[in-house]
This record gives sequence, structure tokens and C-alpha cells, in this order.
Amino acid sequence: MTAASKKVVVFDYGFGNVRSAERALARTGADVEITRDFDRAMNADGLLVPGVGAFASCMKGLRDARGDWIIDRRLSGGRPVLGICVGMQILFARGIEHGVETEGLDEWPGAVEPLQAEIVPHMGWNTVDAPAGSRLFAGLDADARFYFVHSYAVQDWSFDVQNPAMQAPTVTWSTHGRPFVAAVENGPLWATQFHPEKSGDAGAQLLTNWIGTL
Repeated sequence: MTAASKKVVVFDYGFGNVRSAERALARTGADVEITRDFDRAMNADGLLVPGVGAFASCMKGLRDARGDWIIDRRLSGGRPVLGICVGMQILFARGIEHGVETEGLDEWPGAVEPLQAEIVPHMGWNTVDAPAGSRLFAGLDADARFYFVHSYAVQDWSFDVQNPAMQAPTVTWSTHGRPFVAAVENGPLWATQFHPEKSGDAGAQLLTNWIGTL
């Protein structure tokens, strides 16, 4: 199948740069639609979940749109999901902002916490440390730069694979003050802390890589 035959839904739950994501995905040649329609989101080849703003607000918006249920059902069926920025953060167990703890989707253990750096937010271009074998960063140079805008991140990763038949997630790191999780590849669930849709040619290659797995 070609990229043009892949149907991708950008999930519109009120918290994300959906138009930027739509344009970037269309650049790969995919057939892209912005919607919160349950059936369309469930049946698309790929679902992109953007996110901008506070963790708690994004979680409320996602639940109000039944996005939490859609993501869970898609992943249960092995259907690909890509989270971006806060759309990545809400996939973790919890978010802690201004001393308030909010429950996330708990696809991965861990907490989204304030960045430990002299300058916050982390805004601008930065490199990442992708491990060998990453499919998300395939074809990208080690010095490729991606666009970040965030004040919170997962800075401690712990994921015990209980079943020896399961493959451990592929985790990519970046550094701002201290290392933080920049991307995760875990079966059908992939996510980036940075904005590939704002990351020029490097972001376009990354999205092309994702589309190629659908």
C-alpha cells in the first residue's frame, strides 16, 4: 500500500494544533482527516493525538470526547496511535503540575513533572539520542534537530517487561537541564515530546516513517 492509501485521523478534542498536524501528514501523501467522530477515529489506519496546554485540561478534553476509550480500543486491536507533545504526556500514569496530580491513561508507568533546568520552558530546536534499531528515527542523522515547546516531561523511565516474549519499548532521550524522554516506540503506540509537524524536513521524515508502518 502507498502512503496515499493510508487513512489517518487527527483526533480533534480541542487541545492541539490540528491544522499543522494535518498539513504535515498530508505532506507525506496520506489521506488525512480532522475529526472526533468515534467510528472514523476507530477505523482509520492511524490515529494522531496532538496536545497543547495543561495536562489536566487535555485529559478532561480527551475523556469528554471519548478519546481515552478510542485509544484503548485501538491499542487492544493493535491499531497504531501516535501522540505528540501533551498527547504523549497523557499516555503516562500521571501528570504533576503546580503541585496537582492528575491521572493519565497509564499506558506507560511514570510521571510527567516540571523540567529541572535553568531556563523553562524548553523552547526551540534540540537533538535527540535515538537508540539503534529505532523505526521512528530511521534514515535521520544523529544530529537531526526537532522543535520542542514544553515545561514538563518524563525524566525517569521504568518499564518492566514481565513477558519474555514481549519486546521492551524503544526509548529516545533528549536533554534540557537533565535528560528527559523525547520519544517512545511501543508496539502500535508511538509518541514524541517534540512537534514533528513543526520540525521541518526531519519531522517530515519521522512522520513518513510512522505512515510507513500503518
